[in-house]
Amino acid sequence: PSRVRAGRRATPASPQEGSFSFGQWLPGGSQEESDPVKPGWGSLSPADAHRIWDRSRWRFVEVAALAKVDIAPFAAVNLAAQHLLLLTCLLALSATVLALDIENLNIFNGTSDKILNLSPADPVPVHSAEHSRGKRASDTRPPAGRAWPKDCSEIPSGSPSGIYLIQPTGLHQLVVYCDMNETSGGWTVLQRNRRDTQITWAESWSTYKYGFGNVHDDYWLGTEYIYRITKQKVYQVRFVIHDSSGTMKYADYNLFGLEDESKGYRLRLGSYTGTAGDAMTSNNPGIVHDNMKFSTKDLDQDTYSGNCASSYSGGWWYSACYSVRLNVKGSITWGSICSGNCQASAILIKPASYC
Repeated sequence: PSRVRAGRRATPASPQEGSFSFGQWLPGGSQEESDPVKPGWGSLSPADAHRIWDRSRWRFVEVAALAKVDIAPFAAVNLAAQHLLLLTCLLALSATVLALDIENLNIFNGTSDKILNLSPADPVPVHSAEHSRGKRASDTRPPAGRAWPKDCSEIPSGSPSGIYLIQPTGLHQLVVYCDMNETSGGWTVLQRNRRDTQITWAESWSTYKYGFGNVHDDYWLGTEYIYRITKQKVYQVRFVIHDSSGTMKYADYNLFGLEDESKGYRLRLGSYTGTAGDAMTSNNPGIVHDNMKFSTKDLDQDTYSGNCASSYSGGWWYSACYSVRLNVKGSITWGSICSGNCQASAILIKPASYC
């Protein structure tokens, strides 16, 4: 493991004065900020250190997991141990050089070796959306000079399904699950859910916006990230449904896109083909999902007099109210093939084949 050197340049009179010098792995370090005695080293002010601590212990758990650090000794941390915990967190980060900014690290619960397009020589991605939102994508460089794929369709053919890093235009990297087996592969998985999921799905607008869950299992990629991916190209979508008996059925729409947040992440779908039935656009003329805005328990944008997302415990493109409900704990529904007793669902997208 890499050694960590830390030197205190001055005794700070307040959190705004002085700085602690850490290695080049520290996010935000630059040549301009570097210690002149130790070229290439960045600096961390006490104020920054306090902010890192204030992000709460779950951020430490993520970092420790990526660096393969045992956090059991810190399970009952009290105020007197704050500095020790912070130092341990920073030591964990030093295991390898950090050069990536992951927008949606919150849905990645694992170690860096689970990311299939990171080689052992590549840096461990331990950045977070809290820091990277709003930063320019050019702030990070792909390892070894290669470009990050913009979606899973740019993963080389023949690659295994699994977790990959992609970098949509204008964003830092996203961790996503790529399905490389379904119909010639290259599918970016936006959603996965199982009837026995541990996710509640009854989340707020902001939580749906940036995603939640666990990319290894059940998760929502994030409405903002879905919008940012689909504005790059013309996309198609496949809804994968496992009915009450576990039989897989699918519904393909040859166009898929979202409008931006100011327009409610309104859903746009094309023409249907498949085996699951067209439950998104024409299954019930009074209850459609195409052209609907996204609704959550704290932002009602459906066409019903009440709040469908609150009543039915999950964010979705509701009208009044649903014939499809995939973002829910235990009652997955797709039209008439499984009304509340579907076994599992997934939403996959890839560039439209004729574009």
